[in-house]
Amino acid sequence: MTAPVLKIVPLDSFDRGLGLPAYATEGAAGLDIRACLSADERADGLALPPLGRAVVPTGLVLVLPPGHEGQLRPRSGLAARHGITLLNSPGTIDADYRGEVGVLLVNLGPETYRVRHGERVAQLVIAPVARVRPVEADDAGTTARGGGGFGSTGSG
Repeated sequence: MTAPVLKIVPLDSFDRGLGLPAYATEGAAGLDIRACLSADERADGLALPPLGRAVVPTGLVLVLPPGHEGQLRPRSGLAARHGITLLNSPGTIDADYRGEVGVLLVNLGPETYRVRHGERVAQLVIAPVARVRPVEADDAGTTARGGGGFGSTGSG
């Protein structure tokens, strides 16, 4: 089976020295996404104070295969070492979106973190999407769980 094609369009702001998103290992589920900072931000990086958030530019537009979405997910190392994660995670990139991909980072750590140009800030997982036809129903039926919500299936 041939893998679906992900077209990647570098914007004028893209630093070609960064390379296109790529899988770090053979078994990786996500492509590494790098920060593509403006020339003014490259020297000092983009400061994220504690509880601060910023949309980090990538310099890229993605053309997803039909019937797929892009899911932006946090990088575990950034989260574990510095408390840096993604808001709205996973962030969805719709197949018909044609703007620059931005990564919405938040600093949950106790110290200011500086995002550096070229730093891997997220991972991108491409996933198939099932489209449904919503219809109104009179009844939801019953299940063993019923309406039990948060924590209703046991501890842990």
